[in-house]
Amino acid sequence: MYATQALTHLVPLAEELDKNKVTPGVLGFIVFAALAVGVWLLMKSMNRHMGKVDFEEAPDEPEASAGAKGAAEPAGSAKRK
Repeated sequence: MYATQALTHLVPLAEELDKNKVTPGVLGFIVFAALAVGVWLLMKSMNRHMGKVDFEEAPDEPEASAGAKGAAEPAGSAKRK
């Protein structure tokens, strides 16, 4: 009997709500929470995969060979066809 008495007290509160107001409700919250969990899992997976990457830059060409190529052409000249 206590449950029905509690519900009768809540009925007037429900009538005060604006019936023209649209809200996302529980389904909207569940969808938003599922998207948030999915993004969190994707970020966690991405961090794990990025940790496995072993990136090393290719070494620069030796300056001696670059200097030899640069000495053959005057500075600022462009090749013409």
